[in-house]
Amino acid sequence: MRAPERAVLEYYPMGERASRYAARVDWERHAEREEARYQEGLRHMPDEPDGRQRQLVRVAAAAGAAGLVRLMQDRRGEAAGWLARSAERYRESFESAPPESWGRLIGAVKSRVLAGDWEGATDDSRWALAQGPAEASSPIGRYAAALAALVLGDDAEAGRLARALQEESEDRFPRPVADALAALAERDGRRYRDAVRGVLDSFERREEYLEDVPVADTVLVLEALAERRNLAARPRSPLLPA
Repeated sequence: MRAPERAVLEYYPMGERASRYAARVDWERHAEREEARYQEGLRHMPDEPDGRQRQLVRVAAAAGAAGLVRLMQDRRGEAAGWLARSAERYRESFESAPPESWGRLIGAVKSRVLAGDWEGATDDSRWALAQGPAEASSPIGRYAAALAALVLGDDAEAGRLARALQEESEDRFPRPVADALAALAERDGRRYRDAVRGVLDSFERREEYLEDVPVADTVLVLEALAERRNLAARPRSPLLPA
C-alpha cells in the first residue's frame, strides 16, 4: 500500500463573490441570531408528530449554523456544544420523518465530525447505516452511507459508494465531492488535494450560503476525515477557519 501523503495546498485566488461576502460578515450577529432561532424553536415545539419532525429539522439547522460560526471565531468549545445539539436534533427528527429523509443522517454525522466528537460520530454513523441509505436510489442516501463508512474506517464500502456517486450526473450530485470521497477511500493524497480544491472552489463561487452563513462546511468535514488518514490538504479561504 502506498504511503500516506501529507501536503499543504498552495494559496490560490478565491472567488471574488466569496471574498466580498466573507469580508463583511458580522460573525457575532450571526451566532446570536442562530442561537436565538434554536431556543425559540424549542419553545414552540409542536406535539403533533409531523409538525414536530419539521420543527426539529429547523432547530437542528440553527444549531449547526451556530456551531459553524463559533468555529469561524475559533471558539471551539462553544462550537462543539452547538454541533452536538444539531446532531441530536437531526437524529431525533428522523423518528417521524418521511421515507428517505437522508439529509438528516448527513446532518447528524457531519455535525459530530465537525465537533471533533469521533466517539459520537462512530455511534451516529452506525445508526445512520442501520437506516439503509446505502441501498437508496437517491445519491443523497448513498452520500450519507459513504460518509458514515469513512467515519467507521470501512474504506472498501466507502469506495464502492463513492464510485457510484461519480457516475451520477452533475445535477444529481456534485462530482468534486464524489471524487474527494473516492480519493479518501483509496487513500490517494494527490487526487484528494485536487478534488477538495474543486469542492472549495464551488463554495467560493456561490452567491448564497445555507442559513446565510458563508462557511465551506463540506470541506471541513472532508478535511477532518482526511486528517485521520494523514491526507489533509489544509486549504486556505475566507470560508474556512483561520
